[in-house]
This record gives sequence, structure tokens and C-alpha cells, in this order.
Amino acid sequence: MIEKGNMTDTEYIAALQAELKKQGKKITNLESQNDKLGKQNEKLSVEVECLKKDCHIYLEALILSKHKTFGRASERTTDDGQQSFFNEAETEYIEKSEEAVSKTVKGYTRKTPKTRRDELIRNIETEIINCTIPDKEQICPRCKSRMKVIGKKYIREEVELIPAKLVVKKYYSLTYGCKKCEKKNMPVFLHGLVPAPVLPHSLASVSTAAWVIYQKYVNAVPLYRQEKDWERLGYSLTRTTMANWVIRCSEDYFNGFVARLKTEMLKEEVLHCDETYVKVLKEKEASDNSKQYMWVYRTGKHSERQIVIYDYNKSRSGDVAKKFLGKFSGYLHTDGYAGYNKLTRVTHCNCWAHLRRKFHEAIVVDSENSIAKTGRDFCDKLFAVESELDMLTTEERFKQRLMREKPVFEAFWSWAEKTAQSVLPKTQLGKAFDYAFKRKEYLSNYFKNGNCAISNNIAENAIRPFTVGRKNWLFSDTPKGAKASADIYSIVETAKANGLDVFKYFELLLTVLPSMEFLTNPDILEELLPWNSAVQKICKIS
Repeated sequence: MIEKGNMTDTEYIAALQAELKKQGKKITNLESQNDKLGKQNEKLSVEVECLKKDCHIYLEALILSKHKTFGRASERTTDDGQQSFFNEAETEYIEKSEEAVSKTVKGYTRKTPKTRRDELIRNIETEIINCTIPDKEQICPRCKSRMKVIGKKYIREEVELIPAKLVVKKYYSLTYGCKKCEKKNMPVFLHGLVPAPVLPHSLASVSTAAWVIYQKYVNAVPLYRQEKDWERLGYSLTRTTMANWVIRCSEDYFNGFVARLKTEMLKEEVLHCDETYVKVLKEKEASDNSKQYMWVYRTGKHSERQIVIYDYNKSRSGDVAKKFLGKFSGYLHTDGYAGYNKLTRVTHCNCWAHLRRKFHEAIVVDSENSIAKTGRDFCDKLFAVESELDMLTTEERFKQRLMREKPVFEAFWSWAEKTAQSVLPKTQLGKAFDYAFKRKEYLSNYFKNGNCAISNNIAENAIRPFTVGRKNWLFSDTPKGAKASADIYSIVETAKANGLDVFKYFELLLTVLPSMEFLTNPDILEELLPWNSAVQKICKIS
């Protein structure tokens, strides 16, 4: 407070006004500073909330990563005590199960336990082993006369393995001559017909080449492990030699055969496609860290001709599939990979199994999240109805889908549009909704044709044997090796899809193809296609 002292009234008032002005500036500065601090506080509060959200997102990502590494891989729905709101009545109701076969034994009923033993061994050659008494001991202990067989008692049965053995086969062509013409100094000679070799100037036979291929591409046994097996049998067959066999068989025979399968496949109305990475060490113009890709194409589940074709390419661009499929303009089932959008001729059908997986991942990171469980239940209901329509004709399946699945489909989107508004976009659940909305049109296209499928699982199942094999051999050394693998996997999976014994089928191909002029006359390959009646008779799995 300013004291007046000797100041006049005018001077005192002026001094008070100056002091008030000074204090006013301080107040203004304090108010400005307070506003600034308030804005900073508000900004920090927003940042804290964002950090909380990001922390939640990072935590979800960590939980999901740990689950993929250490958790169970199956996405099968388990009974967690909460019945699906769709099918509670169906779940609670259990029809009376079929009882075991029963028979009456000495006045009471005994249930005969079911056994699969007879079914397991019904296709195996049976040998009867009669266990006898040595001749010298076939003497009656009472009267010392020789005893005779009066019957036999069943004791047990067992399956015995007869290990493989190697046999060297040397071919000689017998020469035939005409004695009469020889006497006239006009000799005539004929030579015995020799079957064409699988690989000229090689020790490879039909069975050895087929076995190497079968072990590597069906049983996923790398060549360096097969090398030890051959050594145990007394044959020093190196992995380099086996690799050469595989590549030469592919180039000489399988490549043309797969080209014929591709021609047949592109005649179909519905196809599936998928891709996975593969490392090829000596790929030109590729860095050490780059990945190459194995693409797989296959006919639909309801196609009369089941065909699976692998195609190696160093790119994952959608142009690869566009070039492979050419003028194909039917229905193409794929996952959500954006590269497939380059295919403008086809009608795209996306996969409900992939969408279900997104909701499943949301449940993994937050098991209490009922929203994610509801989304999964919608998917499960569609798959449950689809499984019931599996054995119907194309037309019946088309009608039943519109009648039974379309209402569930519409209910899902109605629920999703209302629910997604309150879900954080970067969470696993938010990603599931985003995945669904971006692909809504493609997820609905399977209603357009009764031969379309609700998922792309059939393509994923076809590419799985390759991924299993990749875990064992890790990489291909050269592009030639990768191309050979693609051709051979194509034949392996096509044979499986048509119910053939893969080893027998390769034996048949390697027996017949070396003597056929199929390069100049591709139509003769029709006799070796897996659905041919003669092939089915020879190679059908027992």
C-alpha cells in the first residue's frame, strides 16, 4: 500500500493509478499463464488417454503374439459354459445314441465292445501261421502212439513289417535270327523290346525315382535324410543325385503333364487361390532378405474334376495370378489380400473363415469380450448351416442358402453396423469389423452360385503340405528346384484329391510317360489323368 506522506492529493492519486495499472498487468499475466497451463493440462490429459489406448493395443498385440507362439493353434469353438444364442435348443437336445451290438449269453445280455481291428487290417495280405509240435514229440504220453491234428485254436494276430530291399535289374535284349534267310545269305534279325528308361544313362528305376519323390513331397523327408536310408540298404545314393532325378523327371515328364492339368482346370467355373512364401537361394536379382512365393490354384469342392496346381514365382503381385488365370472369368475364392483386386475378369469371393479368425483373435486377447463372441457365433451359424447343405445338388444348395443362410448374413451386418460404432478402431475387435466392412461385397458373392464355397479353406488345406515340407527343408537351392517342386506338389495333391495312392500314381506316370510322345500329341495324356477309369482302377487307395 502506498503511503501519502508529503505527496499532494494529485500526486497520490497518480501514484495509486500507476500501482493499480502495474497490478493489473500482473493479474493479466497470471490469467494468461493460467490459461496456458490449463491448455497444457488438457493436452496432457488427451495424451494420457491416447497412451492408455495405445498401451491397450500394444498389450493386445503382445497377448496375441504369445498365443500364436505358445497357445493352441486350433480355432475350434470349445464349450465354455455359455451356449450360443443361436442354437441353444439344438445343443441341449441329444438324440438317443446307437447302442453297441448285444447278444444273449447264458441267460443274460452282454454288450460286445466295438473294435476297429478288423477294419484296420482288412486290406492287408494275411498269412496263416500254424504252430505245431515237432515230429519227434507227436507221441501220446499214455499209449506212445503217433498223434494226429484234430483241430486248431485261435491265439492272436499281429501285423509284421517286411523291410524293403534293393535288387539290381540288368536288361538284355535278345536277338532273333531267321535260319532259312541266313542260308540264302539274306540274314534277318529282330531284337527284344526293351522298356524305355526313366532317365537315360542313370541307375534310376521307376520304383526308386517314385520313392524319392514320394518321401520328399508326401512324407516331407528331406534328401539328406533319405541319403541315410539308402545307405542302410547298401546303396550309396547321394542327395545331389536324388535332386538331379527330381529335376529331370519334372522337366522331362511332369511339366507337360501339369500343363495339361492346368488346361482342364481353367475350364471350371469356380476356382480357389492362395499363396505362401518360399526362400530360393540362387534366385537372380533377389536380395538375401527377399522372399519368393509358391501360389496354389485348385478347383472348387463341388467340382467333378479335382485339380490342384502349384506355381512358383518370385513375386507376390496380383499380376502373377492374373497372368496364370488368363481369360478365366468365373468365381475366384481368395483371402483378403489386396493384390487379387488386379483380377478384373473374375467374380471375387472372400473367405468367412478369415473373418471368423479375426473375431477369434479378439477373444484370445480379451476372453471376456462378449461382442467378439457374438461375431464368432454369427460365423459359426453360417458354417453350421453350410455343412448341412454339403451333400445337396448345386441348385438345391443355391436355394437353401438363400432361405437359411441369407437371414443370418443380413442379421450379422445389421448387428455389426450398430456395434462397431462403439469399438476402438485399432483394437483386435476393431480390426475384425474393419476387415468385414472392407470386404462386405466379396463376402456375399458366394450366394450367387451353388458351387461356390463359404470359405477358402480348401485352398489353404492344399497349400498346407508344402508349408509342412518347408519346415523340414527350409529353402530351395535354385529356381529349377522350386519349379520342380511346384510341378510335383501339383501331381501329389491332385492325386490325393482324386483318392489315388500317390506312390502308385507316380509309378504309373514314370512307367508310361517315357514311352509316350506326349509333347507332340498332348491329347494322349487324357489316358493318365487321375479321374480316368483305368487310372482309378490301378491307383485307387484300397
